[in-house]
Amino acid sequence: MVKTAEKPLTLAIDVGGTGIKGLVLDANGKPLTERERIDTPQPATPAAMLKIMDAIAEKMGNFDRVSVGFPGVVKHGATLTAHNLDAKWIGLDLQKVLSRRWNRPVRVANDAAVQGSAAIRGKGVELVITLGTGFGSSLFIDGRLVPGLELAHHPWRKDRTYEDYLGRQGLSKYGRKRWNKLLAKAIVQIESLFNYDHLYIGGGNAVKIDFPLPKHVTRVPNQDGLLGGVALWR
Repeated sequence: MVKTAEKPLTLAIDVGGTGIKGLVLDANGKPLTERERIDTPQPATPAAMLKIMDAIAEKMGNFDRVSVGFPGVVKHGATLTAHNLDAKWIGLDLQKVLSRRWNRPVRVANDAAVQGSAAIRGKGVELVITLGTGFGSSLFIDGRLVPGLELAHHPWRKDRTYEDYLGRQGLSKYGRKRWNKLLAKAIVQIESLFNYDHLYIGGGNAVKIDFPLPKHVTRVPNQDGLLGGVALWR
């Protein structure tokens, strides 16, 4: 249950290819509940996953608004891609669906954008990548999100994409040692592309990074995928 806190209260939902997570944040982004996590169903259809979101929302208790991070391109609250979920997600107006379902205002954004909102410092060019089921990315300039970036499926090596090598399947296929070598090369390549001032690396597999990161590259906690939810309302 949510304790008495400064309102409005935000239910933050982080939709992933392996798990759906949620917690409630106060007006300043402070967690008020324990994180709830439920495995993503297979097949990961909207109907099955919405039931899980319903269960998380019910367990969280009181909240005034909702922020959702989704693993794909999101425009105006609609999910335009869903590479690691069921194809029925493509073109779904998730923002409108959840708003009607829960009778609350809802904002939906790419999951890496939500995580980046919690991680960035708001100065210069800041890039965020997430290492999980897939390979997420978001770009910020002086704290403002550049919408629509989807680095995951850009061809990188031998006609394969960043996600092919650095997502969950790449980690399983190449093993942790080779995966780390590929990640180190990807960081060099990405820097030459974006010339960022700072790179943040999040996602569940960021803990598997074994090599020293450059000074302007920071590993951030996976929890930021929820803590950034309040930023969608600023």
